[in-house]
Amino acid sequence: MSQDEPKARAKYQAIYRSIKNAIASGQYKPGQRLPSESELVKTFGASRITVNRALRELQLGGIINRRAGSGSYVGTDGGRSYTFGLLIPELGQTEVFEPICRGMAEAQAVAGQHVLQWSKSLGDSDARESQAVELCRQMVAQKISGVFFAPMELTSAKDAVNQNIVSIFDQAGIPVVLLDRDLVGYPDRSGYDLVGIDNRRAGYTITAHLLSVGCRRIAFVGRFGSAPTVDARIAGYREAMLDSQTPWEQAFVRRISPSDKKPVSEMMSSVKPDGIVCANDFTAAKLMKTLGELGIAVPSEVRMVGIDDVKYASLLAVPLTTIHQPCEEIGAAAVATMIQRLRSPGLPARDVLLNFSLVVRESSVATREHDAVAGLPD
Repeated sequence: MSQDEPKARAKYQAIYRSIKNAIASGQYKPGQRLPSESELVKTFGASRITVNRALRELQLGGIINRRAGSGSYVGTDGGRSYTFGLLIPELGQTEVFEPICRGMAEAQAVAGQHVLQWSKSLGDSDARESQAVELCRQMVAQKISGVFFAPMELTSAKDAVNQNIVSIFDQAGIPVVLLDRDLVGYPDRSGYDLVGIDNRRAGYTITAHLLSVGCRRIAFVGRFGSAPTVDARIAGYREAMLDSQTPWEQAFVRRISPSDKKPVSEMMSSVKPDGIVCANDFTAAKLMKTLGELGIAVPSEVRMVGIDDVKYASLLAVPLTTIHQPCEEIGAAAVATMIQRLRSPGLPARDVLLNFSLVVRESSVATREHDAVAGLPD
């Protein structure tokens, strides 16, 4: 973040609050036209971009209506208040959800009239599935306006539980916006809005990076029962391998526990990978530790990459090359998506996919000695 970003954010928030308060006090009446963007630029001494951002937030909140070529008008109800529920069974366990929730909280703090109702962390107990359903019923009883739901993974009954949860919300007429993942297997698509990244393209991009540094026998490692995002990442990995015309076999894809030495050792001896794409950073961290215990060094003997760029990715014994998810921006986009869904319930289900970036660290950069043996340039 640049040094100017906090100042710009504070400026547009001040403009947002000033206009909102003027509407609430009756200075601008329902249906009345607001001053033009040019007039607001002069009034607040701000850039057109900053003013436009404030107006956009007011529009997303339903406080004003913007008409192309005509201007901005006060909404007929002056902005409606909403209460949103957060149902994230893996909050505190899957690292991407904490910054996503921060982005959502910041977005609602700016909007002011939206309230986020946080669900408790369900922990790692066998009762997690029933607890999630109970939280769902509590939210329905509290008559929330909409719910942000991250479908469960890594449990045997996850598919049935996830479907049961959204069915309960459907019957109550409560819209659902999915975070990070769908609740049906890839490439199928559910009927709910989903906010995240393009996981197939992420899988392709991270695999193409390993190919670019000289890897030719690249394995993919994920855990059993993972979310559909992992299947999409596998599809991107496979596509990158095929596009590069690199020899590839289905056996290169392994669904194993990355902490279990036996299947990891078997993969290393049978596949003999010189590169490994991990389904996520958690898997990469566990696998890196297991490889170390087996005496296999990263990156000199095998290069490794992950996806997510969680907060500890750069702090591993060998800092991890990974795909950075813009988690806070995903959270903000989820709030905007929910507001649009509430205002236009007839919209078709949408994938709101934010861009990501490749972060190259030591885990995919082998030593000069290794590259020399492999015949690769410096």
